[in-house]
Amino acid sequence: MIKIDVDLVSKLINSQFPEWSNLEIKPVKKSGNDNKTFHLGNSMSVRLPSDEAYVPQVEKEQKWLPILAKHLSTPISEPLAKGEPSEDYPHPWSVNKWLDGETLTLENIDDSNQFANDLGKFLVELQSIDTSEGPLAGEHNFYRGGDIVVYDDECRDAINNNVNTFNKHLLKEIWELALTSKWAGEPVWVHGDIAPGNILIENGKLCAVIDFGILGVGDPSCDAAMAWTFFDDSSRKTFKNALNFDEETWNRARGWALWKALITYNYNKQSNKAVADEQCNIIEVIINDYETER
Repeated sequence: MIKIDVDLVSKLINSQFPEWSNLEIKPVKKSGNDNKTFHLGNSMSVRLPSDEAYVPQVEKEQKWLPILAKHLSTPISEPLAKGEPSEDYPHPWSVNKWLDGETLTLENIDDSNQFANDLGKFLVELQSIDTSEGPLAGEHNFYRGGDIVVYDDECRDAINNNVNTFNKHLLKEIWELALTSKWAGEPVWVHGDIAPGNILIENGKLCAVIDFGILGVGDPSCDAAMAWTFFDDSSRKTFKNALNFDEETWNRARGWALWKALITYNYNKQSNKAVADEQCNIIEVIINDYETER
């Protein structure tokens, strides 16, 4: 595995963008798993795929983000330059504009219902943009926007592995409900990873959405999983209303949230109690919400 650190980024900048070689490089406080991100001075960031599996994200973001940005009222990641593979690092990489804001938490938003409405409106704007020649959901974005049935075996295994912790029959019911429908409309743009780590807040309000690495076009239900992973009962309803999803799409969204929580819980239950407890709480939220609605 390639060691991606400040020294490597300095080499890449010095060799390919010498005009920026005098700028300070330092890791961002919260970098994702798919890509490693570094500050480049005060107004830019460097983003490098951490593995070959994430390399297609570079070209996709370079091509599509400038197009999408023209149609969105909320700022999104903005590519400024593209780095080329070299002896030091074998993959393409990006230099992006730095967007100010704090990573979303429950504590840094003024009003959860207002935030839920704003995020929903952002997604509706995204879904309204022309998808001509857009990348259909598939392996390149881990099937976000695709048919959730691709994760059927994985989800059922996670359910069966945890029958002493969760109500197996209820979880199967929720999951199978998600599988009973498919997106019947034209494919729409999906971010693919709408989660607190990819949402920025300033002055208590939504100010930017970042990390479009698993961008694609297809079924928008995957972008609503945060309804159960972040929002409470009231703001969840606000989010649903802002998205204007029908019940079948909402059921698939719940399925996406359940699948991710189950596999994350199953993977971490023996090794990372904090993560496992967090996912356990999410699963309980999903169950309680489902029982209330049915």
